[in-house]
Amino acid sequence: MSDYKAVIIGGSAGSFQVVTRIVSSLPANYPLSVILCLHRLKHIRSGFVEALSIKAAMPIVEPMDKEPIKTGKIYLAPANYHLYVELGNKFALSTEDAVNHSRPSIDLSFFSAAYNYKKKLVGIVLSGANKDGALGLKSVKENGGLTIVQDPNECQVPTMTLACMNATNVDHVYSTQRIIDFLLTLE
Repeated sequence: MSDYKAVIIGGSAGSFQVVTRIVSSLPANYPLSVILCLHRLKHIRSGFVEALSIKAAMPIVEPMDKEPIKTGKIYLAPANYHLYVELGNKFALSTEDAVNHSRPSIDLSFFSAAYNYKKKLVGIVLSGANKDGALGLKSVKENGGLTIVQDPNECQVPTMTLACMNATNVDHVYSTQRIIDFLLTLE
């Protein structure tokens, strides 16, 4: 039985194929909640969940405000909303101003998840073109969670992972396949 309760994954430019590979490798009975906070085009509302769902064994949903967080689901931050993890293991959605030019903000999602899950959280940051996620991953580390970044040499756009490595002492720098292999050990 895993010591972890949730996995949160942040990504931006160049991360979609990596996220697709990760979600397609997780079995339907995966025992952790998986939260995806990805920068995406705010005016495109549909297609993203469907594209990921084709490959995934676990259901992928965009959570509603105050929706309880359950295991065995992959939650995707809705386009143009900040996604927070609240006490009581629920989501909260917000249309507050963009942070790091982004809504959803990876930092905000990671801050709230780190605060709520503490050492029971795995935080993963993938390819991306800005620094969003660096302070969030630092917060995961400071709250006792495990931190992983995609190997910058493998990233299409390494800005985000390098920013994380500059912000905190990341636990693991893994290729996509090693990230998948690690997540499968948490079953």
